[in-house]
Amino acid sequence: ILRCGFPHRISFSLGHIRDPNNQLQTVKNLRICVNNVVTSPSTSSAALGTSQNRLLSEVVFSCQPQEGVQSTVMRTGDYNLNLSVTTPWFEAYRENFFQSMPASDHEFLNHYLACMLVVSSTEAVPVEQFLKLSQEQHRIQHSGEYTDPKWFIPNTLKYYVLLHDMNEGDEQRADMVYEDMKQRYGSHGCYLLKINSRASSPPEEDEQIPDPWSQYLHKQNLRNQVSTDEPHNMSRLHFNLFCFYMLEEGPGVSSCLDTHPLQLDADSSTGSLLTLSQVDSDAKTSTGDIDSLPAGGGHHGACLTLNDHDHIRQFIQEFTFRGLLPHIEKNIRQLNDQLVSRKGLSRSLFSATKKWFGGGKVPEKGISEPKSTYGIQYPPEAPELQIRKMADLCFLVQHYELAYSCYHTAKKDFLSDQAMLYAAGALEMAAVSAFLQGGAPRPYPGHYMETAIQTYRDVCKSMVLAERCALLSAEILKSQGKYSEAATLLIKMTSEDSDLRSALLLEQAAHCFINMRNPMVRKFAFHMILAGHRFSKAGQRRHALRCYTQAMQVYKDRGWSLAEDHINFTIGRQSFTLGQPENALLAFRQILINDSRQTATQQAAFLREYLYVVKVRSVLGENEGCLPQLPLPFIHSSATRVYFGHERRLAEGEKQAATDVSLDQEYDQDLSVLWCQLEEQLVASANQGILPNNFQPSQSCLNSQTDNLHHPLAVVEEPIIIEVTFRNPLKVSLLLSNLSLLWRFTTGTLSVGKESTSDQLLGEMITNENTLAGKVSILSKSRQQTLDSIIIRGRQDLQIQGPRLNLTKEDKMLVRHGTDRRLEPIITSPMPLMEVFFLQFPTALLCGEIRKAYVEFCNVSAVALCGLRVASTHPDFFTFGSQPNPGSTENCSAYATFPTPLQPDSMSPEMLVSAPDFSQPSGVTEIPILGSTLQPGESIQLPLWLRGPDREGVHEINFLFYYESTEKGPKISHRVLRHTVFICASRSLSVQASACRSSASPHHSVDDKGIGGTLVFIDVENVNASESDVHEFHIVQVSSSSQHWCLHKYINPYNNYDCRLSSRERAKLCFKAMRCTHVSASTSYLETFCVQIISSSTPCGDFFFRCLQSSEFQQVNLTTRTSFSSKSQGPPPTDTGSDITSIAKKCNEIDLNIIVIWKAYVVEDNKQLILEGQLHVALQTIGKEASSLIPKEEAPEMMLLRFKSDLPSSVILPYLELSQLIRTNLCYPETFTHPFVKDSLCLVPVTLTLSNCSLAQIDVIVELRHKSTSSESLEVHSSFAWVGQTQYKLQLGRREVVSLTLQACFFRAGVYNLNTPRVFAKPAEQSTMCEASQQTACPALIIINNACPLLS
Repeated sequence: ILRCGFPHRISFSLGHIRDPNNQLQTVKNLRICVNNVVTSPSTSSAALGTSQNRLLSEVVFSCQPQEGVQSTVMRTGDYNLNLSVTTPWFEAYRENFFQSMPASDHEFLNHYLACMLVVSSTEAVPVEQFLKLSQEQHRIQHSGEYTDPKWFIPNTLKYYVLLHDMNEGDEQRADMVYEDMKQRYGSHGCYLLKINSRASSPPEEDEQIPDPWSQYLHKQNLRNQVSTDEPHNMSRLHFNLFCFYMLEEGPGVSSCLDTHPLQLDADSSTGSLLTLSQVDSDAKTSTGDIDSLPAGGGHHGACLTLNDHDHIRQFIQEFTFRGLLPHIEKNIRQLNDQLVSRKGLSRSLFSATKKWFGGGKVPEKGISEPKSTYGIQYPPEAPELQIRKMADLCFLVQHYELAYSCYHTAKKDFLSDQAMLYAAGALEMAAVSAFLQGGAPRPYPGHYMETAIQTYRDVCKSMVLAERCALLSAEILKSQGKYSEAATLLIKMTSEDSDLRSALLLEQAAHCFINMRNPMVRKFAFHMILAGHRFSKAGQRRHALRCYTQAMQVYKDRGWSLAEDHINFTIGRQSFTLGQPENALLAFRQILINDSRQTATQQAAFLREYLYVVKVRSVLGENEGCLPQLPLPFIHSSATRVYFGHERRLAEGEKQAATDVSLDQEYDQDLSVLWCQLEEQLVASANQGILPNNFQPSQSCLNSQTDNLHHPLAVVEEPIIIEVTFRNPLKVSLLLSNLSLLWRFTTGTLSVGKESTSDQLLGEMITNENTLAGKVSILSKSRQQTLDSIIIRGRQDLQIQGPRLNLTKEDKMLVRHGTDRRLEPIITSPMPLMEVFFLQFPTALLCGEIRKAYVEFCNVSAVALCGLRVASTHPDFFTFGSQPNPGSTENCSAYATFPTPLQPDSMSPEMLVSAPDFSQPSGVTEIPILGSTLQPGESIQLPLWLRGPDREGVHEINFLFYYESTEKGPKISHRVLRHTVFICASRSLSVQASACRSSASPHHSVDDKGIGGTLVFIDVENVNASESDVHEFHIVQVSSSSQHWCLHKYINPYNNYDCRLSSRERAKLCFKAMRCTHVSASTSYLETFCVQIISSSTPCGDFFFRCLQSSEFQQVNLTTRTSFSSKSQGPPPTDTGSDITSIAKKCNEIDLNIIVIWKAYVVEDNKQLILEGQLHVALQTIGKEASSLIPKEEAPEMMLLRFKSDLPSSVILPYLELSQLIRTNLCYPETFTHPFVKDSLCLVPVTLTLSNCSLAQIDVIVELRHKSTSSESLEVHSSFAWVGQTQYKLQLGRREVVSLTLQACFFRAGVYNLNTPRVFAKPAEQSTMCEASQQTACPALIIINNACPLLS
């Protein structure tokens, strides 16, 4: 039997028919379908059967996207999506869905139009067999016993085919039978088909005969349809079935063989018209043995030649063009005549005469239709069905305009009769016909489709018909670019009754969203997820995985964390089920490494799934020998710290171990720079003051802030500690066990073959001396991870990214990172290792307090060490002593004392010492150990004197110990050990000193040495705040140190030499200082008063010179009270200015250092303790005060915001120090008696002494004339005057003293101030410079008495 339209099978290029108006209508790409007669009841049009649903599911399952198929890269906004170009699974589903549509009574598109009756030429009487087959077909169609198959029109076209096998039978007889058939049925109603022109032997290899059935016998019923464009190209004609049956005598109804090799439907039915009979093996062989061929496999049609293929195509063409199309044309004319006769009658008359014509509708329900309320059932002869039948015939032959007119007419009749099923079908086909019309197309009536779908679904309860209508409408809307309407229609068709249909429709809706003019990306992704969910419920896991994967492109890294978790979880499960564990691991890993917002329960479920997949992979043995990468916990790689060296021993008893470097300490960049500077000092000191070019600071602990460009150096047999920072982002606890490091060791250019773990023995590396030096690369960290009894073993790589480069323009424009080699140490030869312990080390000291402690050095390695040195940020805080000092046995004093105390009236002793004997020029102290070498396992204990800082507060003091190996190594030349202490310093005494020139005449102030003197005043105050602890301070001794000055005499009017100060008490001491006769730049004089202590010995001399050196170093950056203010005033100095400033500075320079040694009595635990200390004051300028206390650094005061600039500062004349070049002194009698009665003028001799205080020649001008303009001065000066020479010009050599004899003339008795001469001076070398006025001394008063009193 044969039908046209749905589904399409055999294609033809062009055909022609004439419409009822006798217009020629071209039929293009006509497709016909040839099937076997099956009389079993078909399924209802409301739903598909189980086998049909299974077939559709298998069709979709078998049509998977192929790997490597070209995908479309779509860029919309900031999205880059890789999408499939086509969806062949949906197209295959749609095609097979249309094929599997059961025939329905309300439409005729799936009804059969013709019937082929095929008889073999080997039959005895073929004509009789044709007669039987014709009667059987008539009985099936008209007896009413069978509901299937359904026939299009009562007068079905019968086409008689005589089949002749060329390998058997008589061809001449076949021709005779065929001639008889033409006489009976006409030449247009019969055909002789000759096949099997080839013998049954297999074809030769060089002859390629195509298999005509190969593309139709696929088990999933996938058929490709190819239409031809030219009539003569019949070689591309596709057909699906040619069955050659021989009739068997028997009952009228027989069964069809179930295992028919060319049967496409797996379910065989009973009541078939044609039945296969058993034939002998010879007959099977002669006909090609089609039963012996496996279904759907092998090579079919092996006995057919290419001529036979042409005969078959010619047969189908003859049947179509000479039989089928004329038959359709005739029926269209007949139906049209019936409709034309109806048009002249009114609707009422036509309704009244319906029963007379036999076209009245019967109010009975359809046999196979469910009990519903969607209308009546028409009989086959109803006029309404005749209109629909004509419309379907016109539609099949592509006469869409006439078809639309008939559908529209039928629609009105069905709606008037409330026959909703029929009306929906007419609406559906009217919309399709309107869309397919050529020429000026009428607008697509989309509302027709919407009404039809709603009627099918809601009224008729037929989802199959509604789905068909929706598929057609969606394709029409998409072809018109109405993607939004198509997506809405497809989404509406989703339901819970079919997951497969809903999945496919949702996927197509997603593609509609992405294909819109303005793509809706998020809607695309959302509906792809919905489609993937329905695919998963339908058992289509691969399609579900594909949908979720495509949707992930939209949600990835967009902040949709919950959506990402759901998608990744589904991808992981589907991948694992499909046997893709690697993809499953990637998906589950992505869930775990994202910042999840899930609940703890959900996170635990995710983690459990991941662990299970890893466990299954390990059981299956995949990637055997390679540990899986674990995503949890997170490793903060940049925070990884590497420590080289063994853990230090802690304090033992009273011993305090050096702090050194440990992982417990936080990294400080400023402190690191400080340690580097100290190490540079030490290395330069060990290399004769030169820092090597290849110097690299020692780094025991590496982190992200250290310099990691170079390979760190590690010593053999010493551990390397790696600190890894883990972070668990989940709310679920993770149990980690058996953690170990994986590393690789290389020697030169050779590499160890496999990775090793830190828990393995390192015997080969540490015992074989030939392979000691090498390189270790720390790769990763392996461990076991446990959750709910699921234990897995994996690894995590330590991949440290270096700092971002920002030097060049390319670095700034791109993201480039430098190298970080902290995990790639180089193992070097053995080196010594030293430990340092401190005993009796205090934590609190008074300012200037001297305390004795001990330090112990231990060599804990197997290599001897030497070159022990130490540098500190506070070199004046400690000293190891420059000479042996047993100390005073009395009171256990730290100072060395004289054997017998000196008397107060005796002369102070002078000791000539050298400063380099007490201090290190570079600030580095060499530790005096016996033999300068410390052997392995040896230890030595040395005394260490400490002095409290001069500034109160908490002080951080850093020590850096330096030592070398006796055997110089190529990589490491030295090692260092750090120690940091905190000392709390509290106030003790405040010492302030000042110096001034003596006002006595140089001739009266010259001692035995003939040198003038200077007065030194020392104020000492007890500023200690803790009155309960310190009772009093005792000033034990005052010493001085200078190259040019010394304390000569203690001036005490009360002869009290015992100076004790209680809290807040203050004492003033006065000394006379004289210039030393011996002047040497390399020596220093130390003098003491009330001598008990040897100031030039350890530790007094050590601390004095260390503090002196430290203060000189700090003078560059620190302005103290003794600094010269003129250095920051005036214009930039020139060479001339520098000479003048130097002259002025040396004029007032005294360069005298004072050492005040004291004792303090402290009560602690009801015991009195004696503390000792010393304070230093540096006198540098006469007339300026110096202090021992360094003021605390206070925060700068907040300055008010000023909107106006300050007035410019007044111009300060340069070189103010030149006013002190010349010291003047007037020598005259204090009283002078003169008889004014006898002589009105009184002449008094006065001697003016000029002393050059500088070391340069000075030009001096003495002006005796009065130039003051004030009234008082005029009154004073008018009473006396200088007589004789009034101006003197002199030149004084260095330190020269000149006396001028002057005369003062008085006119009456009284008290006069003789200090009126003005003295101007300048350096003799400065010829262009004006003289500077010199400071005068204090007033010089003289009393003039009258010898004879005046008479009254």
